[in-house]
Amino acid sequence: MTGTQQILFIQGGGAGVHDEWDDKLVDSLRRELGDEHEVRYPRMPDEGDPSYARWSPAIRREMADLDDGAVVVGHSVGGTILIHALAERPPEPRLAAIVLIAAPFVGQGGWPGDEFELPGDLGARLPHDARVHVFHGLEDETALPSHADLYARVIPQAQVYRLPGRDHQLNNDLSEVAKAISPDKP
Repeated sequence: MTGTQQILFIQGGGAGVHDEWDDKLVDSLRRELGDEHEVRYPRMPDEGDPSYARWSPAIRREMADLDDGAVVVGHSVGGTILIHALAERPPEPRLAAIVLIAAPFVGQGGWPGDEFELPGDLGARLPHDARVHVFHGLEDETALPSHADLYARVIPQAQVYRLPGRDHQLNNDLSEVAKAISPDKP
């Protein structure tokens, strides 16, 4: 691995999300992490109509270019698609961490799924040596905070962060995410 740790940030879905919403999250993450991290922020195909069939191949291509020790981060439905893709087929590079931010849970108790439902043994299907962090704002009205509890049930090794006063975009502040990615940073 080079001197900088790679972070792959997968955007949420919706028209204009890449340039008008999640870019603020990426800016916050870059600012908090500093120069020792390379934050990659690819545009997902047809962002206004996200689907597993279109996004998972794009995510897999992006992950194939990562070095060992990289971190993958997914926001909103991008996190849901990312975690499903990881469970279906873990990437070749060894991941240091998987981070979900305000990710809707697809399955019983969460959102209904037309394309897929997250498996009950999701945690066992993820790369075994990767830390898993689930962040959810308690004021999230898009994916209710109970979705974090659903992830905790199927990924028992996950560290869950319930953030008071934070919305679906975590108020565009990813300082807690940066601390989880790089716990040695002051």
